[in-house]
Amino acid sequence: MAGVIQTTVRRSMPASLLLRVRHRSPGLACGLVGGALAAGLGLAAFTVLVMLLWVSSPYPDSGPGGALHVAAALWLLAHGAELVRVDTLSGAPSPMGVPPLLLAAVPVWLLHRAARDTAEGGARDNAPPVPGRIAWAGVVLGYLAVAAPAALYAAGGALRPSWTWTVTCVPLVAVVAAGTGVWTAYGRPSGPLEQVLGAVLPRGVRHLVLGPDGRPGVAARAAAAGATVLVAGGAVLLTVSLGWHLGETRRAFGRLTEGWSGWLAVALLCVALLPNAAVWAAAYALGPGFLLGVGVPVTPLGGQGAPLLPPFPLLAAVPDSGAGTALHGTVAALPLTAGAVVGWYVGRGSVTGGGRFGIWTTGRTAGAAAFAAGLSGVLLALLAGLAGGPLGTAALARFGPVWWQVGLATAVWLGLTAAVTALTVRAWCLRRSYGRGGGERRPDRVVAPRRRPVPPRPAPRARLPRGRWFERKPARSAPAPASVADDEPYLLLDDDGDRDHGDRGALPDGTGSLGLRDLRPGPDPLTPDDTGPRPPA
Repeated sequence: MAGVIQTTVRRSMPASLLLRVRHRSPGLACGLVGGALAAGLGLAAFTVLVMLLWVSSPYPDSGPGGALHVAAALWLLAHGAELVRVDTLSGAPSPMGVPPLLLAAVPVWLLHRAARDTAEGGARDNAPPVPGRIAWAGVVLGYLAVAAPAALYAAGGALRPSWTWTVTCVPLVAVVAAGTGVWTAYGRPSGPLEQVLGAVLPRGVRHLVLGPDGRPGVAARAAAAGATVLVAGGAVLLTVSLGWHLGETRRAFGRLTEGWSGWLAVALLCVALLPNAAVWAAAYALGPGFLLGVGVPVTPLGGQGAPLLPPFPLLAAVPDSGAGTALHGTVAALPLTAGAVVGWYVGRGSVTGGGRFGIWTTGRTAGAAAFAAGLSGVLLALLAGLAGGPLGTAALARFGPVWWQVGLATAVWLGLTAAVTALTVRAWCLRRSYGRGGGERRPDRVVAPRRRPVPPRPAPRARLPRGRWFERKPARSAPAPASVADDEPYLLLDDDGDRDHGDRGALPDGTGSLGLRDLRPGPDPLTPDDTGPRPPA
């Protein structure tokens, strides 16, 4: 019988590398598929919309290939990438860089959902969660793997993407939206925000942005409320102006196109640009206004005519050219209202905020109101920068509000109003807390009572490595951690991992506390054991 030589079957190098990657990177394949699926769904949504309008149009300018190129270009425009139109009357390329903010919600929402589902996919079956970095990287790479061919395909149409803006905006949107999705899947941990705030803000104002419990601080909530009031008020101003110029708005539809398909296309474009128009109206109420071309500002003090503008329905809401009237000056009520809202949030927080500072002093309350107004200015400047852009060359090279002017005006308007309102609300809350009568003087600074003594920290602080950013929060069934003392609100913000986590006062039996069996006296070895009968009482 012939001998049989046993040999070891060895895997090839590509197969072993693939298994190693799968073993060390669980969830990477799911992330790649999720990111590619998010990009494909976004492209499909834009393609269906454009093809529907192209089929219903009685006079299509191009075939289905041109419609597909337009759909890919609009999908890139939704990410903030600037487009270039090549088939102009002058023959020179004309940029188009006003992204409809409503269309931007589609790719952002799809990316957020893809990253969130990828990160928490394993947790649904009681399996270990997918690492946050792996899920985030997989979704971003899968999304960009579809976005790159789409950009190359759109480059062959009439609306071509600008490569500088495309390479910058599309990856930026993918990174930010996927990061928020992973952050949500892990229970919105405060670790990433704490590290960022620790690098850019001093210790005295960190708790205004992020509270000790990981929730948004007083200034963050007030700034968000102020920006929301400004944008919502801008939408109200836009609606009132469109109703005031209703006849001109209706005539603009007839002058642009004919037939129900053309009217539907114009109406959909107006709906997609409604958030942009609301930001423009808010900038108008703040004072800087917006530009309808180079050197054509529109402000409450007056505006100039722009004869080169097309008869677009939303442009009918632009005030007439000429000096401003008292009616135009009534728009100042919007920033005053937003400042009052910011001051109300800060005033309530100065009394109910608690923490080491107790009830805030008047100076600290006014400073917090000014800081919240500055945050609102940052938010409005960001929205103003996204809501505008070029619509052509020469006179149309600048369209929309100027971001830095809007941010500065927001900080000034809301800062003055919010400080006065915050101090008023603080005084009113203190008056209600301490009663209306009585000659006892109310203290300006009340220190909250301590719940437990806090041992002093050692002088040489040994720094330990920080934990990971994305760590899933413990289950609700786990024992609740020790409560943080009221006079230490920065234990979460300034924790360098050097706190003594040892069991102070732990007993040798490992219980960590004094039980009844520890307090019960034991038998005395010097006393003889009396086990005999006792006389009756």
